[in-house]
Amino acid sequence: MKKLIALTLLAASFLTLAGCNTVQGFGKDVQKVGEKVQDAGQK
Repeated sequence: MKKLIALTLLAASFLTLAGCNTVQGFGKDVQKVGEKVQDAGQK
């Protein structure tokens, strides 16, 4: 039973870390798109 709980917590930790990296990468992509739109508007 303890092994099952430990494996569940470990899996949840990995999923949480992977989710954070994905959201952070998405935020950077959106920021780059915003910069391109802003640059195009200034021309």
